[in-house]
Amino acid sequence: MGKNSMAKIISFLMWLTGLIVALTIGFAMTGGTLSLPVWLGGAALAIIAGWIVIITTLLGVILKIIELIK
Repeated sequence: MGKNSMAKIISFLMWLTGLIVALTIGFAMTGGTLSLPVWLGGAALAIIAGWIVIITTLLGVILKIIELIK
């Protein structure tokens, strides 16, 4: 295994870790497990932010797949 292939594997693992964390946080916010204090917008703002995280994460996955295909 060369340095380039090891760097690609590490890069993929870091990307996958970020993907898992982002989806975990997004789903926790939309499900009510994670919420914000009332003075920061409360549960409604947390749900909106959670959906933004989920949608942008999935969009990032789609764009990465398109990039790999090209």
